[in-house]
Amino acid sequence: MLTFEKVTGENAEVLRRYYQRCAYRLCEYSVGVKLMWQDYLHPSFTETAGCLIVRNEIRGETVFDLPVPGEDGDLDAALTAIEDYCTERGIRPVLSAVPEEYSAMLCRRYTRLTLTNERVWKDYLYHAEDLASFAGRGYSGQRNHIKQFRRAYPDAAFVELTAADGALIERFWADYEAEFHKENIRAQEELGFAKGLVPMLESGWFRCGGLVTGGRLAALCISERCGETLVTHVEKALYSHPGAYPAIVQAFAAHYGADCAWINREDDARDKGLRTSKLQYRPADLGAKMHFAVGCELDDWDAVPRLETERLVLDELTEADIPAYNALCLDDERNRWWGYDYRQDLHGARTEDYFLTVAHEDFAKRLAVNFAVRLDGALIGEAVLYRFDWKGGAELGCRIAPEYAGHGYGTEAFAAAADWALYRLGLDRVTAKCYKENTPSYRMLSSCMRPSGEDGTFYYFLKKV
Repeated sequence: MLTFEKVTGENAEVLRRYYQRCAYRLCEYSVGVKLMWQDYLHPSFTETAGCLIVRNEIRGETVFDLPVPGEDGDLDAALTAIEDYCTERGIRPVLSAVPEEYSAMLCRRYTRLTLTNERVWKDYLYHAEDLASFAGRGYSGQRNHIKQFRRAYPDAAFVELTAADGALIERFWADYEAEFHKENIRAQEELGFAKGLVPMLESGWFRCGGLVTGGRLAALCISERCGETLVTHVEKALYSHPGAYPAIVQAFAAHYGADCAWINREDDARDKGLRTSKLQYRPADLGAKMHFAVGCELDDWDAVPRLETERLVLDELTEADIPAYNALCLDDERNRWWGYDYRQDLHGARTEDYFLTVAHEDFAKRLAVNFAVRLDGALIGEAVLYRFDWKGGAELGCRIAPEYAGHGYGTEAFAAAADWALYRLGLDRVTAKCYKENTPSYRMLSSCMRPSGEDGTFYYFLKKV
């Protein structure tokens, strides 16, 4: 099971090792965004299979960035780790801010998906050489504004800035806030986050520079190189200095962008002014951030189906089943072979309808389907299809009350549930396992499925279409 650690300025060096060579081009794959927007993203991270995995908690929803491989990282294995983590936690895998070039791979990987690709979150991507030169008729407006700025402030010069320039930067924030009149809450938050990034300059992860005139900063920019992309986190200029914005954009790109192919000036966050401005700089591409919510084959089913065999009926558990179902679930001696102890997940006192409620909730979330196994109307056991792997597979388990054991009911119920899963639900495969000491289960599974392996604890089985 993955274990995550909250992203902080102290441990962000781990993320930086991956981001400094990341080719995704999107601003989310940068230390600056994780630190500036941590109160919104609530990011945490872990490493597995040579990859960085970042988990975000956004408005109560758990979403994952696409894993970032290291030099020998295994992206497929990292995605599998995310899927297993979500299965164990009882949540759906959601991958957000996925670069567009990985969308086909994810569409092939998952059997059910809801894909969102909103225009508003796309990053503005520019060729670094375009912003450094402003060459061509398309940039005549920017060049004219820069000339206006140079005429008004002939002493203006671009300077590199470090943590040692804290006093100069603080004076700039005071000048900027005196002119800052945006009422947009996000814009106000972004300003606060931008100021919070300045102390991180001492880390050496960021490139910072500004335009100085008359001993004061007229513009300030902070960026972070991620692969061949220079991600611009902070880009501010005094409104009282016309032309300062295009002047800092060009000067910064010329000074810091020579070793980069792209400059990412991030998204516009639904701000009309920002969109207009960023489009005027003629982006070469809009970096799409694909949002993949992974689905489940159960999503198409509104109710637990009714299955009939020669002797049995498999259907939904009801309130009338509570006494027999409780007896089945509380039989510790029998259920040690079931491989699950309800006490591990129990919160508070166990109510009379606890087990029935859990079964119904799991189906309501489309995480599992619990079939009541009935003989002449009486509940004698259950078959459970669960642990959906989000890629066309699920695990099947079956247990029969001890007084009905030895008559083949388990084999009959298991085979019916497996056939329904494969041919009605549409799974590609059904898996099962049993403890090595459980000889009756081994015989039952061997009669329904083919062996697929073993370890020190279990025998594993597989049934495919």
